[in-house]
Amino acid sequence: MQYDRLDAEPLSVAVVNAVATFSDEPVTDLEPLHYTIDTDALERLFEPRADGVRAGGSVTFEYTECLITVSADGQIRVESA
Repeated sequence: MQYDRLDAEPLSVAVVNAVATFSDEPVTDLEPLHYTIDTDALERLFEPRADGVRAGGSVTFEYTECLITVSADGQIRVESA
């Protein structure tokens, strides 16, 4: 899944939606993402710098039996843990 910072939804919501799609479960059946990671820190990690450019890198974590990788280029990858 590709995340665009110009979308209205926060990155953390996009992650939960990607997991729901991957696992074919309703979003409401998933535990809140903030039980697993600091969602504010996730948002700050990938927000653009003052010059409008994002820092590089990625972060990987487990959430609801899935392995999630979020990259600075906006890619959200979900796979079985």
